[in-house]
Parts: sequence; structure tokens; C-alpha cells
Amino acid sequence: MHILFTKANWERSELSVADFVQLCAGSGYDGTEIYLPARPESTTEIRDLHEAAGLKIVSHIATEGANADEHLRSLEQRYRRAAELQPLFINSHTGKDHFSFADSLRIFETGERLVAEHGVPLLHETHRGRALFSAPAALAFLREIPQLRLTADFSHWVCVHESDLSDQPEALAAAMQAAGHLHARVGFDEGPQVSDPRNPAHEVWLERFTGWWKHILDLRRAEGREWFTITPEFGPEPYMPLAGASPQPVGDAWEYNSWMHRHLRETFL
Repeated sequence: MHILFTKANWERSELSVADFVQLCAGSGYDGTEIYLPARPESTTEIRDLHEAAGLKIVSHIATEGANADEHLRSLEQRYRRAAELQPLFINSHTGKDHFSFADSLRIFETGERLVAEHGVPLLHETHRGRALFSAPAALAFLREIPQLRLTADFSHWVCVHESDLSDQPEALAAAMQAAGHLHARVGFDEGPQVSDPRNPAHEVWLERFTGWWKHILDLRRAEGREWFTITPEFGPEPYMPLAGASPQPVGDAWEYNSWMHRHLRETFL
């Protein structure tokens, strides 16, 4: 199974897509994961830039609105636009954590209908504030829609549950089985992002997350998957805390993500 490393433009959002594509190509990435709703460039321009650079596309969207119906319509509109990129798949921040189970289920079912109609896979990210904000929430939806596919970002769950998730083996196993993409950020029991993944004080969390990621890769490899994608995704300020009374963040997100990119290549390739 070929592992593709993609890069989100989170910490370099000031760059045009053209410049970001060149940066990723020069940094050894196989593709990008760009948050499409924030980009002024047309889908045709974005696709052409990637094709010229030989990069794959993971299209990133998020549903928005004041209620579940508006989130549902947002998903329909943004999925269709994202599909124009001809991406490997679409990654979505879907729904809200305070929606009812029935309303969230309607949104996920709409996503499955869109996939059936257009053929572009749709993955839903395990993200705080969204429908999949917790391990039990994800397990409930996976029981209702077994074909649901996830972007696994367990950094959110360790923070939500203030634990290493060892007390929720069934939900964790179900999420791993449904994982079609990884966001490689290391969280801990008091936050979604360690101060520096290279710090020996965080080694136990780095090892735990790396073990989870390896297990997911082993599952997909056993299924005969041809490729699998990983996005190193440490976030910039304000996601990254400031250093004491200084206006400067404790570290550089691009540097952390570059280190994680190297760490995972050395570990998994």
C-alpha cells in the first residue's frame, strides 16, 4: 500500500494556491488538503495547478448554518463544488455537537446520497464541536450507518475525554475500522496539541498516536488498499499557545509538521 502525504494550508493560509502548491511540491509532499471555502481561486484553477505540479488533492470543507437544515444545505452545496476538483476524496467538518442525533443522522445520510450520486468519497472528521466530537457519538453513528467513513483525528478525542481512550476500546476500534484518512497531530489529555512533538516529555503521547496510526494502516493494508493518505496537521496560533507573556507562539507549526512528515516516513515507509 502506497502512503501519500498531503499538506493542509492551515499555517500558510496567506499564500495563494499557486504558491502553496509549489511549496508542497518542493517539500516532498504528494498532495495538498486545502480548505476550499476560504479560497478565492476557481476550482478549475486549483485543479490545473495541482495537475501541473503532479500533486493529488484532498478537498476540505465544513458545514455551516444556524440549524441542522442549513448545515444540510451547506453540505450539499460545498460537496458539489469540492467534487469539481476531482479530489481523492472530500474531508468534511460535519454538523454540530449540540444537534440532536436525528438531525445529525439526516446530515450524514445526505452525505451518503451525494456520494452515491457523484462518486467522490466523503469522509467526516472526528473533530471537537462537530457531530463526531466524541468517541461514543461516533460509535452511535457508525452503528446506524456502517458505511460511514472517517478522517481520524484522535487528538480531539483525547482532549474531550481527558484520557488516552483505553477506557473506550469499542468506540476506538470502530473508528479505526472506518478511518479512510489521518490527521497526524498529537494531542494529550488536557489539550488537542502537545507543545512540541519532539519534546521527550510528550514521548508517551507520540508513541500512543503513532501506534494508533500504524494500526489503521495495517487495517487498510489488509483490505488490499492501493493507497492511504496522511496529513501532518499541527496548527498555528491561536491553536498553538503563546509563550508566557510573549506575543510569540511556543513553536512553528510548519516546522512541527515537517518533522512529523519525516517521522512518519521513517516509521511507516
